[in-house]
Amino acid sequence: MKILWVKAEKLLPLHNGGNIRSYHILRSLAAPHDLSIFSYYGGNSDAEYENELTHQFPGAVCLCTGSNRLGRGLDYLFRFPKSAPYAVARFKSAAVHSQLKKWFQEERFHVAVCDFLDAAINLPSRLSVPTVLFQHNVESEIWRRHFLTTTNPARRLIYGVEFMKMLRYEQRTVRRFDHVIAVSEHDRTLMTPWTNASRITVVPTGVDLEQYRPNHFACSVEKPLVLFVGAMDWEPNIDAVEYFCREVWPSVVNKVPAARFRIVGRNPVHRVQNLASGSVEVTGSVPSVVDHLREAAVVVVPLRVGGGTRLKIYEAMAAGKAVVSTTVGAEGLDVHHGQDILLADEPSTIADAVIMLLQDIDVRRRYEQAAATLAARYDWAAIGKKFFDVLESLVTPRTTPVTHTAVQEQETGATR
Repeated sequence: MKILWVKAEKLLPLHNGGNIRSYHILRSLAAPHDLSIFSYYGGNSDAEYENELTHQFPGAVCLCTGSNRLGRGLDYLFRFPKSAPYAVARFKSAAVHSQLKKWFQEERFHVAVCDFLDAAINLPSRLSVPTVLFQHNVESEIWRRHFLTTTNPARRLIYGVEFMKMLRYEQRTVRRFDHVIAVSEHDRTLMTPWTNASRITVVPTGVDLEQYRPNHFACSVEKPLVLFVGAMDWEPNIDAVEYFCREVWPSVVNKVPAARFRIVGRNPVHRVQNLASGSVEVTGSVPSVVDHLREAAVVVVPLRVGGGTRLKIYEAMAAGKAVVSTTVGAEGLDVHHGQDILLADEPSTIADAVIMLLQDIDVRRRYEQAAATLAARYDWAAIGKKFFDVLESLVTPRTTPVTHTAVQEQETGATR
């Protein structure tokens, strides 16, 4: 099968959950099929990235769209009057649109995958081959939660505007495609009012069992180390560690004075760096997250804002780690409170869960074993097979053409 995969921004290195998810699915598709990745990215031309991508995925096509001469603030103001949300509009490229339009007209692929909303804005208005939208999360839900949780008046205004723009754009975009792949039943439920439920299939998040298998961590953990892992330039993660340090961590240290909290993730913004203290460590980028998981007694995911599913939870569980998460943090995952994970949403109950796992080794061991058993069911090979099954089901002669409204055509055209 000839598959086109359209990806905005760089796929490598694997710094975030979306890229990790896409990468492992792409690896499962590449071996038996004719896979073409179209990766376009801004900034300066990156020969090292392009060489590595084509090395791992022969036939990949890379396109550097160049640097934005305006700063992020000015660029936002310039695009503010546009109907598309800024998170999507900033990826608009006439060159990308032109290339994709040519390929679709030639119908050189059996099926195409649009890797999330930011790539959708450059697709041609007429999708002449079966095309799937891969929704790593429901983006409008993230903006809605930002709007509800922030107390900063300026941010609240921006979040409110972007939420409404994103909601309208996401609804229209979901309806454009032949099929939509969601990563959880929760996300599928959120999108069902926008389109027929039969057009949405759930392909859950996976985990690299070889990399994170528990026997990599045979040593007994003695230190009361609590760990958070995630890109520290992503607002939901920033909010999570600020909330944890402010509302939860003092209670933990009060009961377990030797406890230490380690924040592991690339590009920590100043708000995160400022959290560092005698009991809180901010690492920045690290060579291997696995090494830090090895040392952790407990992994926390105190997200209040988010969408999709958190790969960090399955990775921690696959490594045989006890996890404490908010319900938002574990949303959409096949986890079970009190069996293989502890879920809590109030600062006091989050703190109580962390304290219990730090103090009671027997209880912690039970959660570690249950977590590893659950994660073992979600190997990437099985997830990739389910993803391909969706693509295969679409490669049949169309009986009805895809139609679009004038507004949709405007938002996906070459110019704005």
